[in-house]
Amino acid sequence: MQKEIEIAILPERIEDDQYILQQGIKALKVQPQQVKGYKIRKRSIDARSKQVVYRARVIYYIDELPVPEIYENNFKSVKDGKPVIIIGAGPAGLFAAIRCIERGLKPIVIERGKKVQDRRRDLAKLNREGIVNPESNYCFGEGGAGTYSDGKLYTRSNKRGDVDKVLRLFVSHGATTDILVNARPHIGTNKLPNIIEAMRESVLEFGGEFHFDQRVDDILESFGQVRGVKLANGEEIKADHVIVATGHSARDIFELFHRNNWLIEAKAFALGVRIEHPQAIIDQAQYHCQVRSEHLPPAYYSLVEQVNDRGVFSFCMCPGGVIAPCATDLDEIVVNGWSPSKRNNPHANSGTVIQINLEDVANAHKDPFALLNFQKEIERKAFAVGGG
Repeated sequence: MQKEIEIAILPERIEDDQYILQQGIKALKVQPQQVKGYKIRKRSIDARSKQVVYRARVIYYIDELPVPEIYENNFKSVKDGKPVIIIGAGPAGLFAAIRCIERGLKPIVIERGKKVQDRRRDLAKLNREGIVNPESNYCFGEGGAGTYSDGKLYTRSNKRGDVDKVLRLFVSHGATTDILVNARPHIGTNKLPNIIEAMRESVLEFGGEFHFDQRVDDILESFGQVRGVKLANGEEIKADHVIVATGHSARDIFELFHRNNWLIEAKAFALGVRIEHPQAIIDQAQYHCQVRSEHLPPAYYSLVEQVNDRGVFSFCMCPGGVIAPCATDLDEIVVNGWSPSKRNNPHANSGTVIQINLEDVANAHKDPFALLNFQKEIERKAFAVGGG
């Protein structure tokens, strides 16, 4: 028999198996010999009172042994399956490729940037010398923006689908099982590249394809039916289905849609600055202490405010993190943030952004590029004000 209950655990006892077993025995009012083991299903930090605790949903195994979970993917070869072209090898493209394999379709992933490890040289040039490679940077390349600028593994959306399936896929490719348990799961930019590489190897092993350093310049169609794509080098790859998974930074894809008279429209977005603080200040404020306990992770925050009927909010908060330059074109500045797995850098950072509506930019209801051009203008002004 399995019983799931919520218990409070002091931070210094979070790794203490005997303590957690005793808490369950006491709450369930059973004999000690009856409890054969436990599994923490979810845990989060509760810092609302002076005594900070973990709130944990724990499954106790009563009169039965726990069965260890096996994280593996039961894929079958799609080498001879119907091809589907996927433009972009970021998170959307990679998961689309795996979903294709699950459905018996052959994914052909085309990525303008480089393999995840090869991107490092271009990022080093960007960080040290300010040289932007428009085809290989923090946004473009295998793994997309989230690999080197710390994509978060949680969402504010209520229509998010099966998040556990996504997390289990990460675990089966090398992530720790902690991400299945923690309320705010995090892998870390130092560990993500190897996981992304393992996901690519899975796609290749089961019959998919990857084409790196290949930019798609056109989507081919005939009589309203997709026929494939044309690459920058002139090569054409044929397929009856194309998934566009290019993210928000590939501006040329929007221009391609516009040229082909396919529907695109301006969309409201959030714009702001990234603010950096000493991590110790955030720890003190959130944990009500002078020095954070070694049993607690670096603290995060989330701020939301309404000012003159307009939303202002924190975004992509990175405890113990680093600010990264994420421009995809010359003479522009845009930044993101990331944290290593231990989140052990001395500073925290967070985007603090304001809502930009269509009404804020002239002609946005008629010109689908109005807000995109406004974004470019701001990023170029920031580049100039920052001294180039």
